Amino acid sequence: MMTEHQPEQLKLRSIIGFSGTVPQGLLRHPSGSHRIYPLGSNVVLQNLATGEQEFLQGHTNLITCLAVSKSGRYIASGQVTHMGFQADIILWDFATRKAIKHLSLHKVKVEALAFSPNDLYLASRGGEDDNSVIVWDLERGNAICGAPASKDSAGVALCLAYLNNDDLAFVTGGHCNLRVWEVNVAARKVKPTDCQMGTIKRIVKCITVDHQDEFMYCGTTTGDLLQVAVATKLFKNSGPPKEKDNFSLGIISCALSSDGQGILIGAGDGTLAHMSLHGLKVTRRTKLDGKVTSICPVRGTHIMAATSQSNIYAVDVATMDSTRVITWHYSPVNDIAFPPDSSEVFATASDTDIRIWGAQSAQEYLRIRLPNLEAKCIIFQKDGRSLITGWTDGKIRAFGPQSGRLQFEIHDAHKKCVTALAVTDIDRRDGTYRIVSGGEDGQVRIWRISRHVQQLENAMKEHKGTVTCIKIRKNNSECVSSSSDGSCIIWDLVRHVRNQVLFAPSFFKAVCYYPEENQLLTSGTDRKVAYWEAYDGSLIREIEASQSDAINGLDITQDGMHFVLGGSDKIVKLYRYEEGDMTHVGVGHSTDILKVKISPDQRSIVSVSSDGAVFQWEWPKPHAAAGATSSTPAAAPHAGGAN
Repeated sequence: MMTEHQPEQLKLRSIIGFSGTVPQGLLRHPSGSHRIYPLGSNVVLQNLATGEQEFLQGHTNLITCLAVSKSGRYIASGQVTHMGFQADIILWDFATRKAIKHLSLHKVKVEALAFSPNDLYLASRGGEDDNSVIVWDLERGNAICGAPASKDSAGVALCLAYLNNDDLAFVTGGHCNLRVWEVNVAARKVKPTDCQMGTIKRIVKCITVDHQDEFMYCGTTTGDLLQVAVATKLFKNSGPPKEKDNFSLGIISCALSSDGQGILIGAGDGTLAHMSLHGLKVTRRTKLDGKVTSICPVRGTHIMAATSQSNIYAVDVATMDSTRVITWHYSPVNDIAFPPDSSEVFATASDTDIRIWGAQSAQEYLRIRLPNLEAKCIIFQKDGRSLITGWTDGKIRAFGPQSGRLQFEIHDAHKKCVTALAVTDIDRRDGTYRIVSGGEDGQVRIWRISRHVQQLENAMKEHKGTVTCIKIRKNNSECVSSSSDGSCIIWDLVRHVRNQVLFAPSFFKAVCYYPEENQLLTSGTDRKVAYWEAYDGSLIREIEASQSDAINGLDITQDGMHFVLGGSDKIVKLYRYEEGDMTHVGVGHSTDILKVKISPDQRSIVSVSSDGAVFQWEWPKPHAAAGATSSTPAAAPHAGGAN
């Protein structure tokens, strides 16, 4: 009988990713020491000198807004949650990296946050379902006052900014509304005053206030910038003067330049521009990849700009020369692969491109992009000289892992999408090897690859649904394929016939051979991990590995002692193989985990998710991962001793 014990937490080593769609999500700590940005439900603090990452974890869902106080003492982050529930604001102490307070009054979503200039108050704005403004006392950690963010006749408010010299005044903007708010702490009230805009009707997406609190500058969805006097609440000017200079897809971020003489504009079409405060004329502009969602002044004429495609650029405003500093995935990562016997690099395949990363540095080494095509699966050749990939156009392509050069492509490998790949060892007699591929058409095909020729050896059609995973035995004579039709088939790669079939009421997502190859592990939408006999296809045991969601990724250690899994419940779980009990969990993903992999040196676990995040977890210390047992892989459960 298994003893119940509480699983320990996996330690997060590094995160590769950035939620580039969060408005003004890239921040620089006032001390200049750290870069602060969100990824899913985590706040990442990256030391600019060493590149080391630290993580603030506490949110239960996606982070939607982020703010840092002027002194650098506090960080505040807000999240979205499910309909009908309250969305948390977490106030963090930067020095201790600990949560000070959870502030919960907004419903469903926190839209925007802003600190007062002297760190006394925090203003927050709820989302469309909440539509309220709340002012919080940072010392006591409670709400002072709140009010509806806009009139019923006007639309919802979208953005918020505090004045630079007044702790008791801030501004909000949104759908046809622009308001200046004054806080009365003694009476515990906040009073709004609508700005007089005349006939101008705009949707304001971002606001910045000049250093003297004289004017506020509001970016709109129509691509023009409004200048409004803060004291009189009167509209003064709009720019650029010429309509042809307006920014396509609207202005979605803005910030004052460090000299206070200009304003920097980020547009939805990727334009980053400098405008003069007098006349609001465009003086310089450049183009970046993706919507410019964050502008962060660094020093002098240098700024950092972040885009919706998860790129961070260093830009010299004087010349508008831009350099891409960091880039990450911004779409679902479908697969991950390590080279054989190497844990220094790994490759990821996403809906937009293929990338090779350094495991220690978490830096991108190579990117391969094919326009309008999605990479669905990826694997390294056994000698590491080719990166073999499957694509949505039905082709298999091989690239050089160092150069990124196309080595060969197999046309019409499958009728629709290539969804699974596996490779055999290289035949020493003639230097050829075989690729076993699976597709959306349900076929499993075997290709013989020589230096100049790629030849179809056989096609085996028994699956009725998409082939989701293929694994080959060490002797290259047999493979197993899992499918969404609820079957796993063990194929003879010599005679090209079916040896055995496994059935379960599940869309199979992943399959693994136990290292001795006498057993199989499967996972799928039935939320269970199943152990099977490879010889006769009989079920040995099942583990209820998830309470609610499908298990999408599965991998087993080379010694067979442990396996790791991840799924739509967003948790990475480490199990002991023989006991079938969970020893560790990794919490941090905020969307579905699509794949998990154990590094060949068994020092880390890599998990990827549908928001483009790549998490590296440290492998637990031997005594912690092994638990209290001294069992060997050979003692794995057999049919006679099933639980």
